Amino acid sequence: MTFQPVIPSGGIVGWRFLQRTYEGQLNSFSSSTVNEREATYFRENIGKVQTAEDLVSDRRLLQVALGAFGLEGDIDNRYFIQKILSDGTSADDALSNRLSDKRYREFSEAFGLGPGEIRRTILSTFMEDIARDNVTSRFEVAVGEQDETMRISLYAKHALAELASQDSSGDTKWFDMMGLPPLRKMMETALGLPSSFGQLDIDKQLEVFKDRLSNLNGSDDLAQFADEEAIGDLTDRYLARSQIAQLQSTISPAQTALLLLGG
Repeated sequence: MTFQPVIPSGGIVGWRFLQRTYEGQLNSFSSSTVNEREATYFRENIGKVQTAEDLVSDRRLLQVALGAFGLEGDIDNRYFIQKILSDGTSADDALSNRLSDKRYREFSEAFGLGPGEIRRTILSTFMEDIARDNVTSRFEVAVGEQDETMRISLYAKHALAELASQDSSGDTKWFDMMGLPPLRKMMETALGLPSSFGQLDIDKQLEVFKDRLSNLNGSDDLAQFADEEAIGDLTDRYLARSQIAQLQSTISPAQTALLLLGG
């Protein structure tokens, strides 16, 4: 039986508990029989994969490979995933380069199965990272089954830091953030943007995002999130706004105000 994460409450209180117990809970989750068996199978067999077809033909390998990038929902989209892998990332018209969700590009790049690319499936260090990231991602999925805001917060803790440290322009970082659905969801909620915001022209979205973040803390540069404290502040804001929205959807405005004042 797989270990089930423990989250005693929602919002910031639940998040603080999850942060305090994260290492212990993740270790218990990763050491479960199911997860250890899948990780072992991946390590022992991924080196045999030479083509995109090889990978998508082995469901157990593909499940770990996709899970490492939070793409486990595509496990049955074999033709699509094979195209992502076989196109690689070198050509501008490669499928992963044309998708708004940048996780597909990271996924394709990780295995190096495209034209002229160096095949990484034989590089044990890289594949060990994939196996580890898959367990981390699956733990986040398990957390999300109880509270989706917690899953997004866990994802953002590492993904936002990685994005902030990239050697790219400020606007490029923003466009990359917009192409990562969990980070986009967190940023939109934390900055008080409506659900219809994504329908705006992409350049207008960039302008609004930068303006809102600058008004919040004096800077529109995503590089600020290389600082763990900055991520923590944004996460708290996201969780607080999410909890308020949830309350407002279930009780009257007057009751919401009383609860907030009482808390």
